[in-house]
Amino acid sequence: MEKVKVALVHDWLTGQRGGEKVLEALAEIFPQAPIYTLFHFPGSQVEAIEKKVIRTSFLQRMPLLRRFYRWYLPLYPLAVELFNLQDYDLVVSSSHCVAKGIIPSPDGLHISYIHSPVRYAWNQYDSYFSAGKLSFASKFLIPPQIHGLRMWDVTSSARVDHFIANSRGVARRIEKYYRRSAEVVHPPVDTEFFHPADKDGARSYDIIVSALVPYKMIDLAIAAYNRLGWPLKIVGDGPEMKKLRRSAGPGVEFLGAQGSAELRSLYQGARALIMPGEEDFGIAAVEAQACGIPVVAYGRGGARETVIDGTTGLFFDALTPPSLFAALDKFKAIEFNKWAIRSHALGFSRDVFKEKVAASIRRKWQVYRETT
Repeated sequence: MEKVKVALVHDWLTGQRGGEKVLEALAEIFPQAPIYTLFHFPGSQVEAIEKKVIRTSFLQRMPLLRRFYRWYLPLYPLAVELFNLQDYDLVVSSSHCVAKGIIPSPDGLHISYIHSPVRYAWNQYDSYFSAGKLSFASKFLIPPQIHGLRMWDVTSSARVDHFIANSRGVARRIEKYYRRSAEVVHPPVDTEFFHPADKDGARSYDIIVSALVPYKMIDLAIAAYNRLGWPLKIVGDGPEMKKLRRSAGPGVEFLGAQGSAELRSLYQGARALIMPGEEDFGIAAVEAQACGIPVVAYGRGGARETVIDGTTGLFFDALTPPSLFAALDKFKAIEFNKWAIRSHALGFSRDVFKEKVAASIRRKWQVYRETT
């Protein structure tokens, strides 16, 4: 595919989460491809991404973007449709919001790696916009906007030639909402960087690594740990920070965003990673397991694909503090083998991802060229 002109599209570049790890790997597979994104906060990405040609939309020039970029959601579909991608033979989008809605060349191939259909428009709508969470004015403004986003999301899915999903659960959502099938390729985890500590120390705390948004159910974990009185460290930031701080007891510590080296040390010193909500995939679960740390997770969604119940962690079955209590009580009685945990995590390495996704794209490109 040396002579194929390729472009990469990503929703936005504001931090280093699972989606950006996928983009980084795609950029290694296609080193000459420019990156199209709605907006980019310089310095927010690893050097390999920052050095790429990054082309942003008109949203990059909007006032107060860094602080209030979520307010511009109604403009996202328009912004992504204004990208001129007519000169590219192959477009690979990495999408959890609108990136899959680009308008490709009629003679080009569009492959979209889906982290999730727009969460706040579909399966997580009530977590974000239930009646009790909306102001009086928002009750009249937000539902029509989200309805319009759903309509656009479905119609724009027809612009994708092939879908790749990050998990079986996301593939089921693609089938449900878009009526399309999707191949599953799990996202990459840097299992070389995330590894067990050289020496085992005292494990005196549990840890959550997550964006602080409603569907992550961090409040459930806080309620459980407040009652237990056990130490819990929470890594991450997001719009729920103030609310969660108000509900947290003295044993719950908020650490905010952490660098990669600091995060690795926190994993290595933890007794367990706690995942209290349903994840699309849950990259933190694999990072923790790469460090030899077991995971206590809600037993739905991506956790079912990343955690082996009883071997690399435990599941709890209901989104209630008592259900989490029961899993934590059971957890105390199990002696987990950190090397067995790490061995499982190696199946999600960056090399495995790059090999699988590159092979998938090559197959789809070959079929496309043979039939056009």
